[in-house]
Amino acid sequence: MTEAVMKATKKPTNWAHEAWQLGLLALAVLGVHSAVAKPFYIPSASMLPTLLIGDRLIVTKYPYGYSYLSPSLNVLPEMSGRLFGSLPARGDIAVIKSPIAKDDWIKRVIGLPGDTVQMKDGQLWLNGVAVPRVRVADTEVKVSPNSDCMTIVDSQYRAVNAVGEAVCRYPTYRETLPGGASYVTLDLANLPQDNTEPVIVPEGRVFLMGDNRDNSEDSRFPAEVGGLGLLPLENVVGRAEFTTFSLDGSTEYLNPVSWFKALRSDRWFIGLRD
Repeated sequence: MTEAVMKATKKPTNWAHEAWQLGLLALAVLGVHSAVAKPFYIPSASMLPTLLIGDRLIVTKYPYGYSYLSPSLNVLPEMSGRLFGSLPARGDIAVIKSPIAKDDWIKRVIGLPGDTVQMKDGQLWLNGVAVPRVRVADTEVKVSPNSDCMTIVDSQYRAVNAVGEAVCRYPTYRETLPGGASYVTLDLANLPQDNTEPVIVPEGRVFLMGDNRDNSEDSRFPAEVGGLGLLPLENVVGRAEFTTFSLDGSTEYLNPVSWFKALRSDRWFIGLRD
């Protein structure tokens, strides 16, 4: 068959069919992200030392059931209740939708409906009992473009480690909730949020906090001033399961070599469930 005949018999590209296939693929990805699991990026230091800025992780959607905020696109009208709903466990790291802007945040579940939560001199109290808290080895975070340790609170903890690297060396405490969930927190300064009035978590709400207790806008602050307040269960959209990898912020998009240099070698596939 001659080249001219081959060109004459070649079917033209059906662009409508190609667009349809791409549309189906996009819907499948959105469906998985909305109902099963999705990747998540850590943009802030509020969950230090558990999660670093630049960590990438996998969040599952099904453990707590589904609400109008579960879809990856906020397209459903506001409504109460959850399909296949279940309460998170104390100590879970949850991805939530903020109460006003409905953007993604990540915090740790501390109080469930009926619990009384209070902070006294930086220590968590739950249902009138001090949650066990012990000092452990300091956490060292290597100074990098996305973790520069230069805030007013952080800068006092800048140091140089044994190999001459600039680090932030944070005082760290292990906290253990009723039920056994145990994790580490930071206590960096004496701030107003270290002392709060007792709050009873009402039905249909949860109380969440960041592990970096002095650098987290959470349920200790009303939503009207940038916090979470007592968050509706409908706003809890997923559970953090494990990290996949982490970048230190030094990537240059046009320089592939920098992509590999920016990888933190000790942040691969870390489990996030206690």
